[in-house]
Amino acid sequence: MSTSGVEPVTSEAPEMSGAVMMNQSWRDLTFLHWAVDPERVAHHMPPGVRPDTLDGATYVGLIPFRMVGAGVARGPGVPWFGTFLETNVRLYSVDDTGRRGIVFLSLDADRSAVVVGARAAFGLPYRWARMRYDATGDVHTYDARLRVPGRGAESHVVVRAGARRQSTELDDFVSARWGLHVRWWGRTLYVPNRHEVWPVHDAEVLTLEDQLLASVGFPELAARAPDHVGFSPGVRTEFGFPGDATRPRSA
Repeated sequence: MSTSGVEPVTSEAPEMSGAVMMNQSWRDLTFLHWAVDPERVAHHMPPGVRPDTLDGATYVGLIPFRMVGAGVARGPGVPWFGTFLETNVRLYSVDDTGRRGIVFLSLDADRSAVVVGARAAFGLPYRWARMRYDATGDVHTYDARLRVPGRGAESHVVVRAGARRQSTELDDFVSARWGLHVRWWGRTLYVPNRHEVWPVHDAEVLTLEDQLLASVGFPELAARAPDHVGFSPGVRTEFGFPGDATRPRSA
């Protein structure tokens, strides 16, 4: 393991070297997180990556949102294909060089072309789903159902968003992530990104009926209240090209 330290958690994005691969906006996003023992998720981490922790716990996140205007490099959003609904289940990671990131267990989207393209290009675990989003005042409703015969897991989440809050240590831990880790073609890759500081709002869960967590190995979580809840109107983000996760950011 590298002797370099783990990068600090900071809400301000570091500089991202290299060319921009894509840009996109994440809108009307809800954070739902459950604290778990790091050993519970360690086997989901790719080689060279371990669960990241805060006060001895790590977190499993259920994150529904709207993807808006995804485009190539810094170009405009691709018509139709660049705007869709998504819900992901994710973990929080740190690699042997000290870079913090995200490991996705699933990314469910309602654009089949996006699902096929992302799986083929980067090995990300996208799944095709029927999805619906509705906003009535401060109440946000997210529905998803996997289009997998015999395994059509469903999710129904309703939250009421409140006022913007001063971000907490946990808010920053789960939102201020500047890359993702993924195993692809025998290598653990790190894909860097940068975005504005997340504006996090208070949120109240009105309904939580979810099977997506169970579909990736966490059947017990949706039966209890989340340990962290937040809502955000969103941010715009840019992604760099993937690199070997064993090489430090500055390399």
